Amino acid sequence: MNPYILAILLFGLGLGTTITFASSHWLLTWMGLEMNTLAIIPLMTQHHHPRAVEATTKYFLTQATAAATLLFASVTNAWLTGQWEIQQITHPLPSTMITLALALKIGLAPLHAWLPEVLQGLDLTTGLILSTWQKLAPFALILQLQPSSSTLLIILGLTSTLIGGWGGLNQTQLRKILAYSSIAHLGWMILVLQFSPSITLLTLLTYFIMTFSTFLVFKLNESTNINTLATSWAKAPALTALMPLILLSLGGLPPLTGFMPKWLILQELTKQGLAPTATLAALSALLSLYFYLRLSYAMTLTISPNNLTGSTPWRLPSTQLTYPLATSTAMTICLLPLTPAISALLTS
Repeated sequence: MNPYILAILLFGLGLGTTITFASSHWLLTWMGLEMNTLAIIPLMTQHHHPRAVEATTKYFLTQATAAATLLFASVTNAWLTGQWEIQQITHPLPSTMITLALALKIGLAPLHAWLPEVLQGLDLTTGLILSTWQKLAPFALILQLQPSSSTLLIILGLTSTLIGGWGGLNQTQLRKILAYSSIAHLGWMILVLQFSPSITLLTLLTYFIMTFSTFLVFKLNESTNINTLATSWAKAPALTALMPLILLSLGGLPPLTGFMPKWLILQELTKQGLAPTATLAALSALLSLYFYLRLSYAMTLTISPNNLTGSTPWRLPSTQLTYPLATSTAMTICLLPLTPAISALLTS
C-alpha cells in the first residue's frame, strides 16, 4: 500500500477514536465510530483476496448495524428525555439498546459471531489493530454509560467468558483462537465494569499488551495455524522458549502478568456478593487455558508433520522490528509483582 494512503488511513483511525473519546454528544460520538470503521476497511482489503473481501463485508455490515442501532437509541433518548449528552441516558430503553449496540461493536457474546470469521480473513497486522485499537472507542462509551440494568452486563460478561472458552477448544486456526480469546477477555472486563471501572481499564490494558505480544510472535514466525507453529523452534529458538509464558499469561496463570486482572476481578466480584458469578467465571477460564496449553504444546514439544524429521526450514533474517516485541513480552511475563503498586494507583 502507498505509504501516504496508509498514513491517511492510520490518521483517520486515530482521529475517529479521539473524536469519540472527546465528545459528550451522541451525534459526534457516532461520527467518530463511523470514521473508525471507514478508515480500517481499506486496510482490511489491501491484499485483494476473496477471503479478505468477505471478512471486510461482514465487518462493515455488523459495524453499520451497530452504529445505526446506536444512532436510533440516542435519537429515542433525545425524544424521551430531551437530552443528547452521553451522561444523560436515564431511560432504560435507550440505555439497553446502546449497551447491546456497543456489545455488537466489540464482539461480546451472544453478539460475537462475526468476530472469529472476520479475524480469520485478515492478515495478522490488521487483525492486531482490530483486536486492540478498534475496541477503545466503544469501550470508552460503555465506561461512560450507567446501564439501567446491571443484570444485562453480568449476563453479557458470563456468556462471553463461557463462549470465548468453548469456541476456541476445537480450533486449529490461530486467528480464530485469538478471536475467541478476545471474546473471553472482554467478558471478564464487562463483568466488573459496573463495580470498578478502574479494574476494567487495567484488564483492557493488560489484554492489549498480551495480545500485542502474541500477534507479533505469530507474525515473526509467519504462523496462521497450529501446524505451522511447530516449525518455529527452528526459526527463533529463544522466542519459542518464551512463547508458552506469553500464552499462559493470556490464560491467567500465576506468576505471570495475566493473573493480575483476573485476581482483582474475582476479588471485586466476591466483595460485591457475587461469589457464584466469580466461580463460574473462574471455571470458564479453565476452558481458555486448555487451548493456550494446546498452542504451547504444539509450539515447543512437537516437530511439524509438514517437513521430514531432520530437515529444518530456512532461518532467514527477519525484517520485523524486535524492540516492540521484546518490550511487550517482558511486560506480559513480569508485571505481577507490581500488583500492589498498580492497585494503589487505581484506588487513589
